[in-house]
Amino acid sequence: MQAYLAEFIGTMMLVLLGDGVCCNVSLNKSGMKGGGTVHILIGWGMAVMVPAFTFGAMSGAHFNPAVTIGLAIRGGLAWGLVPGYIIAQMLGGFCGAAILMVLYGDHIKATDDDATIRGCFCTGPSIRNTVLNFLSEFVATFVLVFTLASIPGDAGASGVSWVLVYGVIVACGASFGGLTGYAMNAARDSAPRFAYQVLGPNKGKKDPDWAYGWIPAVAPICGGIVASLLWMAVFA
Repeated sequence: MQAYLAEFIGTMMLVLLGDGVCCNVSLNKSGMKGGGTVHILIGWGMAVMVPAFTFGAMSGAHFNPAVTIGLAIRGGLAWGLVPGYIIAQMLGGFCGAAILMVLYGDHIKATDDDATIRGCFCTGPSIRNTVLNFLSEFVATFVLVFTLASIPGDAGASGVSWVLVYGVIVACGASFGGLTGYAMNAARDSAPRFAYQVLGPNKGKKDPDWAYGWIPAVAPICGGIVASLLWMAVFA
């Protein structure tokens, strides 16, 4: 239960800080509106690193079903723990988004475009192409999971591993973020997307866009599985 609680709170913090950056630079009347892509890259990297520092020793700081499943494939986590991890992550992602909707409530009211509001909580493609959108999320998560698996186990004792995680997140965003928003994580995308669907305002064209939303849920898991299998083939 301690590990599940760590995954719940950690994922909630990740979404609070990560989607909070998006709210900060996108919503009307925010003091940092227009902060830009570099602001978002730095903020999202920190959003993953900060809770990882806090909860890494308790749960491994997955905060991502793709990471959890990948670790189980590599033998680093019992399969019996996987459902509890994923449920905790998804609940944490939903709660983080819900809190942001309260904190930024006035700014959401001041923003007339439903798509802008939705974009603060979940990702979308710059060009809608199902095959390439899926491949983008697959490749980005492959890089994430393969790299995380390659970080030495004893690096976590000094906290160095979490700094390396920051570097991976920023690198993936800098290279792939312009394609689909580099979700790489159903708990960061599907859970806040559902929170937007049930809690977000309707400015006239509210659409959680599940027609695309299945991609950042499924493609990262596929990328994480392939990354773990290849990692074992190369290093195990």
